[in-house]
Amino acid sequence: MTRTLRQLWLVFARDCALLLGGSRGRGGATLPLLFFLAVAMLYPFAVGPDARLLARTGAGVIWVAALLAAILPLDRLVEPDVESGFFDQWALRGLSEEAVMLVRILAHWLCFGMPLMAATPIAAGWLSLDGDQLLRLEIGLLAGTPGLAAIGVMIAAITAGLRAGAALGGLLLIPLAVPLLIFGAGSSAPGGADGLALLAAASLVAVAIAPFAAGAAIRAARE
Repeated sequence: MTRTLRQLWLVFARDCALLLGGSRGRGGATLPLLFFLAVAMLYPFAVGPDARLLARTGAGVIWVAALLAAILPLDRLVEPDVESGFFDQWALRGLSEEAVMLVRILAHWLCFGMPLMAATPIAAGWLSLDGDQLLRLEIGLLAGTPGLAAIGVMIAAITAGLRAGAALGGLLLIPLAVPLLIFGAGSSAPGGADGLALLAAASLVAVAIAPFAAGAAIRAARE
């Protein structure tokens, strides 16, 4: 058991290093973060400087920006390791695909969701959100981004090895993440406790299902 946990810890450390930039490049965690901020920055130019309109719609815009930013790292979450044979090596060492995918979901959330939460106060300033709105938004992102990360890893595993897998992954991610988007935007409104509860429940379901679906997809790709 201790040996397995040590191996999973090494996988986790490796995943974090690669997702933050590492040897895979492709912008690491920086590109989704910049895209997230760019969407939030450009929205006021599109609708005008009306502070009340921005405050009323800003939380929804931030959730849309987070959803779109989640598409960018899909092509490097799983496919490089499938092509390089790392999953075969991990299987020989007794690590199941489900365990590796659970670790990857955690690493992806830390390297994707947490930077977005850290950047949200900047985006909130551009969108004229007050302190209470920002607090509700941050709590919603804390509850919802794990589910968004889990869906991203699951889709990356399903589309690994497919031609135009990145484009297909984006098309799959958007409809699957719509409940998180709806509940997340609802949780940011005053009295949005019910929306927050539904958001947390949907995120928990995604985190519970994703490792098994991703693990089955990886086994199919290996065969």
